[in-house]
Amino acid sequence: MKHSLIKRDTSWLHFNRRVLQEADNPLVPLYERLKFLAIHSSNLDEFYRVRVASLRQFKKVNKAERKNLFDFTPKNELRIIRAKVREQQKIFDKIFRKKILPQLKEENIHLIHGDEMTEEQAAFTTDYFDKKVKPNLHLHWLPENNEDSTELPFLKSGQLCLAVHFNEKPSQDGKEVALVPIPSETLPRFIVLPSPPDATNGYYVIFLDSIIRANLSRWIDREVTFGYSFKLSRDAELYIEDEFDGELHHKIAARLRDREDGLPTRFLFDRAMPSWIRKRLKKVLNLSRYDMIMAGRYHNFMDFFRFPLPPGREDLTYPELPPLPHPRLGHKGSIMKTMEASDLLLSFPYQQYDYVPRLIREAANHPEVEKICITLYRVAGKSAVVQELLYALAKGKDVEAFVEAKARFDEASNLYWGKELEEAGAYVRYSIPEIKVHTKLLHILRKKPDGETNHYSYIGTGNFNEKTAKLYTDHALMTCRPRIGKDVIQVFRLLRGKLILPKCKKLLVAPFSMYTRFIELIDEEIARAKAGKTAYLFFKMNSLEEESVINKIREAAAEGVKVRMIVRGICRLAPSKEENIEIISIVDRFLEHARIYIFGGSGQEKVFLGSADMMERNLHRRVEVITPIEDQLLRLELRRIMDMQWSDNQKARIISATQLNTFREPGNFRAQKDIYQYFKRRNHLVLKEA
Repeated sequence: MKHSLIKRDTSWLHFNRRVLQEADNPLVPLYERLKFLAIHSSNLDEFYRVRVASLRQFKKVNKAERKNLFDFTPKNELRIIRAKVREQQKIFDKIFRKKILPQLKEENIHLIHGDEMTEEQAAFTTDYFDKKVKPNLHLHWLPENNEDSTELPFLKSGQLCLAVHFNEKPSQDGKEVALVPIPSETLPRFIVLPSPPDATNGYYVIFLDSIIRANLSRWIDREVTFGYSFKLSRDAELYIEDEFDGELHHKIAARLRDREDGLPTRFLFDRAMPSWIRKRLKKVLNLSRYDMIMAGRYHNFMDFFRFPLPPGREDLTYPELPPLPHPRLGHKGSIMKTMEASDLLLSFPYQQYDYVPRLIREAANHPEVEKICITLYRVAGKSAVVQELLYALAKGKDVEAFVEAKARFDEASNLYWGKELEEAGAYVRYSIPEIKVHTKLLHILRKKPDGETNHYSYIGTGNFNEKTAKLYTDHALMTCRPRIGKDVIQVFRLLRGKLILPKCKKLLVAPFSMYTRFIELIDEEIARAKAGKTAYLFFKMNSLEEESVINKIREAAAEGVKVRMIVRGICRLAPSKEENIEIISIVDRFLEHARIYIFGGSGQEKVFLGSADMMERNLHRRVEVITPIEDQLLRLELRRIMDMQWSDNQKARIISATQLNTFREPGNFRAQKDIYQYFKRRNHLVLKEA
């Protein structure tokens, strides 16, 4: 029986719907619900700038060629996307207007419009406008036809803008319209207002947009009817020729300044905007009807990440979960010596991240360390990891860094730090044409006086980024196993441009051995099931999309292999009731980001972790590394964490053909909270035993 697969973009929209479920959940703290609205908005913006933009480019391909390239019709796919986005937009607006805003009022927190201000508040905003806002405002007249559109400023992607019209002429065609870009990049989007004298500890907040609207007539010295908001999203793809020669990172850097010049992909506008203004904007901005999406009065909800919190109201946010010390690294002793004793597993954000920069500093200070190699995919704006690499260079160590210049939306930061390392004397290599380097590797090479070589290897599921390490759930193996260390060196040789395929004995490396070995491991479970033995697959990943892998998983299930999967985002497999497959997705306060693969094995589980999802791009068009976990205690620890996640009955949704995004029967087990408590109890036991 042939089973159909969910289309990738449809599945991604299902994931973003799960984000909305958290915004709608009354058990989630109020300010965290606002953040989930911000996450949904940010996700959707990137989706339009990347995925929708790509689909529109596909439409330009010759029809006959398009049939050979794609198993779908781009036009039809875009139609499906628009329908689902409109549906989610209605849900989004209802959550915000009917639930969030009234509940904010119940907490005596008021997000008000310009016409709801008291005299004192109006005077405050007038002064604020004159001193802070007016110097950053510009007025641009909207021409009545696109022949004069060259006089308009170029609207960057994400730019908030007001379309202002003046009700002074009776003729509709003669009505004047002006555009006023909202300077939300230079000024805060939300301004706290003075409370009215009769408000008991009331907290009043207003949009920057509303302050501008309230002062438009005075600023322009004309009678203004209203300022209708809109936002334009543009294509974010960097179209760079696939060349094998030349420095690709220079091409990326050259194109970064053009990123905002992409074609429009989405025009969000206030539903109250008169149709004649919409039509004029559509014509002048050269938009299609597919670009036009109706929304509420305010856009860029990602700004709600910074919605001001009243003093002393931390009860409206998640309680603090400060990262815990690792039980074997909590001391200030040598990390390298601890690694030499046995393998270590770091689990973020439950455990502290500063062990990573500490390890690099210790290596920099160690007289026998000769070289430090690292891959940098998404680097923090203020990177402690790179600072320690710079320190190592100052101490005379060889530092080699592979910087991925094609990490979407992080190219500028990556290139900045790559240049800093180069200027300090590091050997820096940038993107390989046609392929992304997504693996997360750190290798420290130590040569002892007796000639013996020690390898200190770090293989992770998440980036070397201390900021995201507080928000994403990730794991990292720290090991001194020689065979793994030699394999890591082979990967760095590949990244150095050596035309020698890595022949790793332990590591699974994409796009070389990973896919083949993964299929072999599933086949081993199939053989065990056929022999009447216990066989199972227990996987966790961000996305499950690669069709042949999905077919192999289905084949395994049909042969009696028990399959359980935790998939956060895209999941093209929605198993039927007849299939021996269970899938859940967990969306909670931390972003589930780890990739863990467990195979039943012959009496002993085979456990792997690494950077790769089961996606076509990860397996076939990226450099990825997955490592086996060979330490029995660490295998047990990862299995325990996976079991806790599988037991989640508060934040887990079922993904199946009949129960898409349905919550499990509610209970008292919430994986992220319970995993944190697990690590806390373990630390307590270690201290007690000590």
